[in-house]
Amino acid sequence: MDFDNLTPEEIAISKVKCERSLLYFTRFFFRVLRGSKFIVNWHHDVICNGLEETAKYKYKLLNINIPPRFSKTELAGINFIAWSLAKNPRANFLYITASDELRSETSIRIRDIVTHPVYLRMFGVELKKDQTGKNLWRTNEGGGLKTATIFGQITGFGAGRMVDNDNDLINFIKDFEGAIVLDDINKIIDSQSNNANNKKSIDTIFTTILSRVNSKETPLVNIQQRAGLNDATQALLDYFDSEETMNIVLPIVINGKPLWEFKQDMQGIEKLRTHHKTAHVFETQYMQDPQPDEGILFNKTELNYFKLVDFDLNKIETKWMVIDPADKGNDNYCLVLGCHVGAYIYIKDVIYDKRTFEFTEPLTVELGKQNNIDYIILETNKEGTLFKRSLQNKFENIRIKGIHNTINKIVRIKNNSFFIKKYMLFRNDYQINSDYDKFMKDVFSLLQDGSNSDHDDAPDTLATYAKQAQKMFPELYN
Repeated sequence: MDFDNLTPEEIAISKVKCERSLLYFTRFFFRVLRGSKFIVNWHHDVICNGLEETAKYKYKLLNINIPPRFSKTELAGINFIAWSLAKNPRANFLYITASDELRSETSIRIRDIVTHPVYLRMFGVELKKDQTGKNLWRTNEGGGLKTATIFGQITGFGAGRMVDNDNDLINFIKDFEGAIVLDDINKIIDSQSNNANNKKSIDTIFTTILSRVNSKETPLVNIQQRAGLNDATQALLDYFDSEETMNIVLPIVINGKPLWEFKQDMQGIEKLRTHHKTAHVFETQYMQDPQPDEGILFNKTELNYFKLVDFDLNKIETKWMVIDPADKGNDNYCLVLGCHVGAYIYIKDVIYDKRTFEFTEPLTVELGKQNNIDYIILETNKEGTLFKRSLQNKFENIRIKGIHNTINKIVRIKNNSFFIKKYMLFRNDYQINSDYDKFMKDVFSLLQDGSNSDHDDAPDTLATYAKQAQKMFPELYN
């Protein structure tokens, strides 16, 4: 399409399509300004739908968590603001980020769209000649944009507009008056530890940013790759009621498949997960699942690892399955399959699932028989006794030892933590979202004080394994 010579009819048709769809607007002006197509993936529809719903005042908070370089600024920052001003040039937006470079780049790119001749022909919007600065500019109709860094000058501008909307009909047909857009206001380095910058950013949100609105209905859009358990996302989700919030969480892998294979395939994702420069922020920055940074019992660097492809199966002396069958409720059924080579125990497989025995028992039997298990240890607290009897019928020639744990979970985990760190080896080649992956996440998440007990099933099973191994082979560990 020759954008310089669009006919009045082509302008009118494109205008209607752009106004109806933020994604169409994005694709259209991406082509106008860059001369190339905007590559679309399904997650772009999800984000644009959330932004369009927010522009109808359905939510006070739209929170979007997504990996870096997956179009969050392109959609929720640049095009959302330009699209909104096209529909209502009186709207006011406040765009805030941690990076001055991103702030400047975003402001320039929004202005490039708004000042383009095609945008002018299509929507009739122009900027005031005397207000076209980098940090602040306005349209001829009084709307505009102010950009700032999280610790920069934010006062002197309000998002949205002061409009009396008491009339029900006006409420139904009213235009979108603008929003506050927060774009990665926690710096990426803060994802390595919940340091003072996270707290300072959050304090600024609640002491300054939330007051920069011209209407109580003005929404807030937060777009962020997670930056720790106590980042802006968590603070905002805690502050806003759930019914006034739309929360879009997009990890880099969903149901075992890449979020956007064009941008990052599984091979590239696996490198991000294992490379020493990115592994420490993978769960937080790419999976949107921040883990504790301080006070954890098992640090990733303290454990030993192996790849299954490099493991010599001929060296295995005995194979155990240690099982915590889980109580009814929210606990996980946890099975750990270990291969003993001398004093070391290679954790070859796990089953980690919240479903009932009807589902986990067949998996247990299949895994045990495939691996020619020599010995089974099973916790018989509560429902474990019945499960032990059922398993014994399936494994007629294998001894199943039932144990009854009475010591507090966190105490027995701590008592056996040295053994786990020294003598157990864990796979580092497991698939994302697999049982092994979920198991290891809980191992890495448990706090030393046990305050997050919903993560103790995996380390507790390891502690049971460690204690029984020491009892069985005292000559190896004394």
